[in-house]
Amino acid sequence: MGLAPVVAPLFAIRPLAARPVDPADYDSVLLTSANGARHAPEGLGDLPCFAVGESTAAAARRRGFADVRTGPSDGAAAAALAAAAGFQRILHPCGRDHLPVAAPGVAIERLAVYSAEPLPPARFEGPAVAMIHSARAGRRFGEVVADRSAIAIAAIAEAAADSAGDGWAAKAVAAEPRDHALLELAAKLCNYGLEEAKDGSDGP
Repeated sequence: MGLAPVVAPLFAIRPLAARPVDPADYDSVLLTSANGARHAPEGLGDLPCFAVGESTAAAARRRGFADVRTGPSDGAAAAALAAAAGFQRILHPCGRDHLPVAAPGVAIERLAVYSAEPLPPARFEGPAVAMIHSARAGRRFGEVVADRSAIAIAAIAEAAADSAGDGWAAKAVAAEPRDHALLELAAKLCNYGLEEAKDGSDGP
C-alpha cells in the first residue's frame, strides 16, 4: 500500500502449561486468534476448526488443522457458524485474558494456552497511524503514549476504539472486524485523513 510499517509490540506472548486434552471429548475447535492457533494442544488437527479471520485460519493450517472454516466476523459469528453446521461440543484454545464466546445450542469449553504480558513502555511518536486490534491493546497504547495529538487510531472494532480514550489526532473504526478492512482504514487515514476514511473516499 506504499506505507512504512513499524512493528511495535505492546505485549509479549507466553505459552501456558495447559491441562491434557482428549480430542474425543470435542467435535470441533474454535480459534479466535492466531496465538490461540499457535499454542493449541497437539492432536486436535483432525477436528473441524472454525477460525476468526484470515490470519487465524492460516495459523490454524500451519498448526496442522486440515478442515479450517473462516467465520464471517468475530468469535460469536464463528461459533454460530459451528452451531449451524451441527457441532455441539467445542474447544476454544484462547488467551488467559479473553472475552467469553457463546452461541445458542453449543457447549464451548475455554482452555487458556497463552498469556499476553505487557512490555515496558516504548516511545511512540507521530505523525503516525496506530492499528489497534483489541480493547486491551487500546487501553495499553493509551497508557504508554505521552502525546496523542499527532497519532491517529485505526481500530478493528468499537470496543478497541473506545478503550484507547480521547485526544488522538483522529480515531476511526474499520468497516468490518477483519485485518484487510483495518489495513484499508489505516491506509486512508495515512493518505487522506479522517473525513475521507469515514466516508469511504479513495481520494481528497
